[in-house]
Amino acid sequence: MANKILIADDDPAILDVVTIILEDAGYEVNSTEKGEELLDMKENLPDLILLDIWMLGKDGRDVCRNIKNNPATQNIPVLLVSANRDIKKIAKECLADSYLAKPFEMDDLLAIIKKYLN
Repeated sequence: MANKILIADDDPAILDVVTIILEDAGYEVNSTEKGEELLDMKENLPDLILLDIWMLGKDGRDVCRNIKNNPATQNIPVLLVSANRDIKKIAKECLADSYLAKPFEMDDLLAIIKKYLN
C-alpha cells in the first residue's frame, strides 16, 4: 500500500509538479491550496505533510503548530517548504520535523520524504 502524502501550498504550479513527481515515485498524493483544511483532519490521515509557510488564509506556521499539538496528528511528519531565509529557525519554532528551502531539487525532496516514511 502506498504511503499517503498531503501537500499544502497556495501555488497551483508547485502542487501540480510535486504531485506528478511524488505519484511517479509511487506515493498517493492529495493536495490543497488552503492550509486551514489541515486543521480539520480526523480520518484518512496522511503519512506525511508537505507544508508551505506562506499561504492564503491560515499561515503555515500556525497550521504546523496545530498539527503538532493535536494528539490525533502529532506523529505525522511535517516538512516545511519555503523560500524564507529563516526557514530553519521557523521550522524549529513551529515543531516541524524537517524543512526544505525553495527552490529545491526534486531528488532532495524525495530523499527527505523517504527518510521519514521508512
